[in-house]
Amino acid sequence: MKPFRYSLVVGGILAALAVNANAVDNLAEFHAEELGCEACHVDNNQPIDDNLSVENSQCASCHGSLAEVAEETQRHHVNAHDSHLPGEPSCTTCHMGHEQSVTYCDSCHSFEFELPFGGKWQRDEPTIAELALEQQQRQQVLAGAPALSTDVVVIGSGGAGFSAAVAAFDAGAKVVLVEKEPVIGGNAKLAAGGMNAAESASQDALGIEDKVSIMVEDTMKGGYGKNDPALVDILANNSAGSVAWLTAMGADLKDVGRMGGASVNRSHRPTGGAGVGAHVVQVLYDNAVTRDIDMRLNTRAVEILKHADGSVRGLLVKGAHTGYYWIEAKAAILATGGFAKNNERVAHHDPKLKGFAATNHPGATGDGLDVAANAGASMTDLEYVQAHPTYSPLGGVMITEAVRGNGAILVNRDGNRFVNEITTRDVAAAAILKQKGGSAFLVFDDSVRKSLKKIEGYIALGIVSESQQLSEIAAELDIDAAQLAATVKRYNSLVEGGKDLDFARPNLPRALNQGAYYALEVTPAVHHTMGGVTIDNRAEVQNEQGQTIKGLYAAGEATGGVHGANRLGGNAISDIVTFGRLAGEQAAKYIK
Repeated sequence: MKPFRYSLVVGGILAALAVNANAVDNLAEFHAEELGCEACHVDNNQPIDDNLSVENSQCASCHGSLAEVAEETQRHHVNAHDSHLPGEPSCTTCHMGHEQSVTYCDSCHSFEFELPFGGKWQRDEPTIAELALEQQQRQQVLAGAPALSTDVVVIGSGGAGFSAAVAAFDAGAKVVLVEKEPVIGGNAKLAAGGMNAAESASQDALGIEDKVSIMVEDTMKGGYGKNDPALVDILANNSAGSVAWLTAMGADLKDVGRMGGASVNRSHRPTGGAGVGAHVVQVLYDNAVTRDIDMRLNTRAVEILKHADGSVRGLLVKGAHTGYYWIEAKAAILATGGFAKNNERVAHHDPKLKGFAATNHPGATGDGLDVAANAGASMTDLEYVQAHPTYSPLGGVMITEAVRGNGAILVNRDGNRFVNEITTRDVAAAAILKQKGGSAFLVFDDSVRKSLKKIEGYIALGIVSESQQLSEIAAELDIDAAQLAATVKRYNSLVEGGKDLDFARPNLPRALNQGAYYALEVTPAVHHTMGGVTIDNRAEVQNEQGQTIKGLYAAGEATGGVHGANRLGGNAISDIVTFGRLAGEQAAKYIK
């Protein structure tokens, strides 16, 4: 290996340190050789918490903030330091100390990164059953006093977890939030399309007429009637309130578009059509910070602890750096998300999805459901797993449904449309898989690009073909050029006529005839698991006998029943915020 030069800013002085890459194997050795272990640690050369608070502050003191580092690491297409991750991603998310560093982005994407002392990303996560074998350590910890006490412990830092934490705090509860990943946000940080809500102030401002009853009808129809009607009523009746709650905390949800399966424009998102998920998580995170809620990353929930009467008494966790300890709590809220990233589990419930890629974040493995099952929770609808129709295999990026909702069309290699672009996700995914090559192409123009800020991110990643001429795009992507031109011309005539006579697409927002043209290849990938723990209309977890497990609540993709056999686009953010908020409020009420 060739020597490399590593720049380090110490006390405002730039020092160039030339080292031989063969001399050391990781960042810890590199820093210790030049600066000593105290360059990172302050207490017996060990982390004092699982957030690695001291270590990350030491990184920043030398190298600058994440924003400052991002400025200095600009590169064509992908800058890992300028990411979509909400919160305050820490240096140690990627730059490991005593082991090879890994780029966390590689857990989802397949871009090229240059990382000092870099290794290959892999998920090495013990199962709940494997952790159970560490009986001696666990029993020793449980025989002692709790490491801390709180009113409510929230498991998971996605939209449901943060909504629950903030709501519980505002209802008077002391809250601790734990997250097994080194970053916050869960799947919510990847959600881009919007947040469904009916009869909202944003709809009123735009002159959109909608009814809660229509949202209920759309949701039940999209779920093929397999939904729990009581939960759907809660989702729809509280949806506008959830938008108002977020807005009051600083969220921008003024833009309203349409997602597949909806009869009305009700998908709320930031102005200009920016991605909704990371924005919502950032708002919730900021509010959790101002409330000084105790947030613990790299901390995995292992077992829900109970009193003799079956009610919750706490949570056993395992910190990545501090090991086992237990948290005394009067109530616990499970917000651990689904299991779409665990293809073995996905294929067990839906064999036809074996081997599929997934759009989810790396922590969506379903271990939270195992924790719930060990606590006696019953499960609902696990057999229903959804594939998102538009996943870009180039780079591993999910393309939001809002691209289609704002006017893009789907064409196959023959240059033909083949489906109503904003049908339900299961229908669109099945239609794409039937095409030659098992994939299709999203085609749109500058008018669609300008309508949706999220598209700029896809272009910046280099996964979108662009040209002033459709023929050039067709040549690049091996699409029949003459037929593609005919298809776009035909579609534009349908827009002009106001009715899709070919595939009954219900909305035709714009013709594709402005400026440049764009296209990218898409194929289905596992996206959402509709099933999970069984909850009632107070977000209380039920056991196999249909009884409430006192003090245990759940919200979001960790639960089943809300979406039935198929989730509508835009209902996930509404689900996690509405039921997360409900769970937090009910947990706070329970402990009183």
